[in-house]
Amino acid sequence: MAYWLFKSEPGTWSWEDQVKKGKEGEGWDGVRNYQANNNMKKMKIGDLGFFYHSVKEKQIIGIVKVIGEHRPDPTDKKGIFGMVVIEAVKELEKYVHLSEMKSNPKLSDLALIKQARLSVVPITENHWKEICLMAETESKF
Repeated sequence: MAYWLFKSEPGTWSWEDQVKKGKEGEGWDGVRNYQANNNMKKMKIGDLGFFYHSVKEKQIIGIVKVIGEHRPDPTDKKGIFGMVVIEAVKELEKYVHLSEMKSNPKLSDLALIKQARLSVVPITENHWKEICLMAETESKF
């Protein structure tokens, strides 16, 4: 199993929007960065990810699961980029703010910090466990 982080502007697609999609999930479309797209190509069904609200909130608020592997993104008229399908698994009881992650020495090489502009980044297993501790939630689902 691999771990990921999905960033979204809450005004565009929020955690609440994701939750409303239920078990059918939603395609993580609109990604127009080659590295983020390549990250999605590596995803497998069952992989877990953090759902991160960017812009003003800058915090992880939920956990999602990949339920559909990489496929063409219907919003990309040029046919270059793809998407995966994710479903909401759990809202965190304690959100984890970017400032908390930056101040944690165990997360100093976190992809979210090092590649802040990417909308989809990998998360190591150690980082996953550490962030779950910070969120006061289980690391397995």
